[in-house]
Amino acid sequence: MEPEIQPTAPEALAPETAPTPVLTLGIVADDSEPREFGWLIWAFIGNQGLRAGWSVASFFILFSVFVSAAGYAFAHLHLIGKREEFTAWSAFFGELIAFLALVGAASLVALIERRRSLLAFYLTGPRSLPHFLSGLTAGFLALSALVGMLAWGGWLHFGPIALTGAEIFKFAALWGCAFLLVGCVEEGAFRCYLQFTLTRGINFWWALGVVALICGDLLLTKKGNGLWGVYAMALLGLFPCLMLHIRKTPRSGFWQAAWVTSTLFGFIHTSNSGENWIGIFAAGFIGFVFCVSVWVTGSAWWAIGCHAAWDWAETYFYGTADSGMQAKGHYLTSSPAGNPLWSGGTNGPEGSLLVLGVVLLLLVALLVIYGRRKPATQLVEEAAG
Repeated sequence: MEPEIQPTAPEALAPETAPTPVLTLGIVADDSEPREFGWLIWAFIGNQGLRAGWSVASFFILFSVFVSAAGYAFAHLHLIGKREEFTAWSAFFGELIAFLALVGAASLVALIERRRSLLAFYLTGPRSLPHFLSGLTAGFLALSALVGMLAWGGWLHFGPIALTGAEIFKFAALWGCAFLLVGCVEEGAFRCYLQFTLTRGINFWWALGVVALICGDLLLTKKGNGLWGVYAMALLGLFPCLMLHIRKTPRSGFWQAAWVTSTLFGFIHTSNSGENWIGIFAAGFIGFVFCVSVWVTGSAWWAIGCHAAWDWAETYFYGTADSGMQAKGHYLTSSPAGNPLWSGGTNGPEGSLLVLGVVLLLLVALLVIYGRRKPATQLVEEAAG
């Protein structure tokens, strides 16, 4: 991570012999104290408080602890079981555990950093509710366009409606709540906390190192599905980030952080069953689109809405496989047909080559609608310091 320059202490207002107080994380240190440990303070504290690397490490440790604690409590209350199926209830409680852990970890890290609140992680900004609703609409329409192309090309066949009567509304609401939590958890972790924190303390070399570690782990362990999707995402971001570094482009930290978070977003999906390289690359690609949405709207609310609606339409409304998983309690029934390169096969629509065109259209729509609104970009810059 890029060294964060320690601000110079204010000039003493008292006589020259008086010690100069230095404010560090809300704790006043006296210059008259021994300086043997000054390097240790510098290693942990920068001009924006706790350095980004230590902040990220603290966040992941706290998140893991809270997930374990909440998981134990939910299991004790019989809200979750040892054998999990992809149902609305299991998805809801599983994501609720992650959501509570995310809020707890991010709140504590923000408290440690003292100068921030939970909302500082790209959750403020202009027109939050309209952006969220716009994201919901965009996510549903984008997935519908993908499904429509698959059906038109004969790569997706629809069967009878799977639900009737009150069950249609019951499962629509349950899956809606579950996928709203999915959007909050995944966007909260990647496009809120990680994107914000890495932006204030990363440079090209740190970004390259993190991406190399991700790819190296996959090469050595060979665990996961669709590994080439991660490699493709890593290579795609290499040249643009290098150019930003060579040209010393102002505010390049945001895009270097976006490279890391998007590659990592693809990486975490490799553990899903039925994934292929297209689906993994698409996950990283749409992760980058969500980073762009933060840049042009000033907050992560558009991304949260788009993510939730995309998953809801894919899993519940159209009844297709989602990252290789087929849900119980979906409205329509559908099945892939033909060449998996176009149908997506067991991966679902996200594994089809057509998904890349849809995500690209989503990116273009974002830039056309919001790209000229400079105040939102300025808000992101101010928030990242």
